[in-house]
Amino acid sequence: MIPINIYALTRTEKIAFIQKLEKHMSKRTHPLTIKKWEIQSLKKFSEHLKDEMEHSVTIRFYYSFLIPKLGKEFDLLRISDDYVINIELKSREVSDEKIKKQLLQNRYYLASLGKTVKSYTYISNSDRLLRLTNSNKLIESNWGKLCSDLEKQTICYEDHIEDLFKEENYLISPFTDPERFLSRDYFLTFQQKDIKYHILKNIHTNSILFQGFTGLPGTGKTLLLYDIALQLSAKQKVCILHFGSFPEELEQMKHRLKRIDFYSCHSNSVLPNFEEYSVIFVDEGHQMSITTLKELEKYAIQEKKYIIFSYDLEDAISPNERASHIVDTLKVLPNFEEYRLTNRIRMNSELSSFIHCMMNATKYHRRSDYPSVSLSISNNITETENLLNYYITNGYTYIKDEKIHFWEDKKITSVNASVGICKEFNKVVMLIDSSFLYDADGYLRSASSPVEMSDTNTSTVRNLFHGLNRAKNAVAIIVMQNEAVFSTLLSLLQQ
Repeated sequence: MIPINIYALTRTEKIAFIQKLEKHMSKRTHPLTIKKWEIQSLKKFSEHLKDEMEHSVTIRFYYSFLIPKLGKEFDLLRISDDYVINIELKSREVSDEKIKKQLLQNRYYLASLGKTVKSYTYISNSDRLLRLTNSNKLIESNWGKLCSDLEKQTICYEDHIEDLFKEENYLISPFTDPERFLSRDYFLTFQQKDIKYHILKNIHTNSILFQGFTGLPGTGKTLLLYDIALQLSAKQKVCILHFGSFPEELEQMKHRLKRIDFYSCHSNSVLPNFEEYSVIFVDEGHQMSITTLKELEKYAIQEKKYIIFSYDLEDAISPNERASHIVDTLKVLPNFEEYRLTNRIRMNSELSSFIHCMMNATKYHRRSDYPSVSLSISNNITETENLLNYYITNGYTYIKDEKIHFWEDKKITSVNASVGICKEFNKVVMLIDSSFLYDADGYLRSASSPVEMSDTNTSTVRNLFHGLNRAKNAVAIIVMQNEAVFSTLLSLLQQ
């Protein structure tokens, strides 16, 4: 989006104004529409600037900017080297509490720019101008103050504003950012808020026992699950069953967040006594066994307990590589209500596209290039070790799958797959060995996978998928003595 001059609002200029906005907003997740009241508010706003500023016609703003994937919108933004001015437009009276809440939320998102944020709200029907102070107080302001702030902005940013905002800065994980989570220093996206609303509504109306949400890694499932648990725990007893690894960060949260009980579970763990809990939360539900799920189902129906599941979407993985088909079993629970998170925030679309194409080389649409993906081939242990050390030295985290770890005496810094798939990293490197192959349907498979996946089995292909999906900015794959798979992956990158 390019900044525009809101003072240009004659009839002819209005048409050009709208056309220009539509052109630059074509990449938005929803079409841009400008309502009549917005035009009137902009007109009254610009008239005030004209009365106070000699050169008001030179003032340019970003109008109706929407942070991609997050659904966070700003009415007017002006960004200079010194500070940011954010102005929200209202056509009718809104409570001061709501105005303050919006401006505080806006300040949170704009803080990623590393600049002071000056926040205003203009209500056109009452002609009020409000300002949020540095001490977070909402006060009546005047046009002289706003115009003074505008005039002090000298060198203003006028390029594509989308380049300034990185969505991953706003998605926190209770595991990697426990301090921010415990201090509630985060906001949910509109999609997360909508799912949360429906889940809580179903609980309050006693209508549905089993609910769950899914999505690819990086869509904010764990944050949403913990946020709902945190809210409900204020008035009732709840617990969280975390399947898979139990990282140190979660152990820390267990000791600090006393009003939620945490349980570290494995696929066939003996379940705790749930008598005191009104709601049971299940994190990493895709790692749960069918046997455990059936026990939970039976207990919930008998005791009328609510269960909320969070689980990864594994559609990209070959059905033969998915342990126990737990997701299919979840979906047939009585009156099960499923929600899907689609806005992938942590990982950029480039990496997401490549990982999907890697899992099935014929099914998914591939991009023209993948600059954040690195591919190497090794012919022996020494070459593999050298390549791993190279990537680790350059900031990559090596997520190790024990099933294809090929030496015992070499000290290579690594994170076990069981732990790595519960965290997030800037850059990830993983191995593919000679057991990998592509089947007739184009799926990446492993000859080492059991013929029939049981509750306790997981495959190297599944670990590879989840491990690479923990990366935020870059991935690297080292293919060991497997020219066929290397050739297929190379063709994806060259395409």
